[in-house]
Amino acid sequence: MKARTKRGMYVILCAMILSMAAFFALRAFQNNLLYFYTPTQVLAGEIPAQRSIRVGGMVKSGSLTRSEDGMEIRFVFYDENQTLPVYYRGIVPDLFREGQGAIAQGRINENGIMVAEQILAKHDERYMPPGMEDSKLKNEVAPILRNL
Repeated sequence: MKARTKRGMYVILCAMILSMAAFFALRAFQNNLLYFYTPTQVLAGEIPAQRSIRVGGMVKSGSLTRSEDGMEIRFVFYDENQTLPVYYRGIVPDLFREGQGAIAQGRINENGIMVAEQILAKHDERYMPPGMEDSKLKNEVAPILRNL
């Protein structure tokens, strides 16, 4: 075999290996990607089936209930248009409470309830979930946030 042919086969082999590595890396990244949705998008059916997602919104005042052992909570997220019930079993962050912005990571079950695997509480008193920055809800929630 000529040196030129060997070099050509080597280049083709390297290109194939790099292509396969890039394919598998992108595939793994796509499977672990978490998208952020609002309650309106979830209830409109814009979420992929059986995928873990993140839903953000404000925790509706008066909706937070805890089990006797304190490990299970139920609450309602709301945004400009819709409300979404959420169930979570575990320890919630200290900053999590009614009237605050939060994000829940999990799946939507067959009853339309979000079963959260993780709860992320807002970090800053000026935090608003995406899509709510210019809404009427901001004007309703801002005084509550300032008083805490």
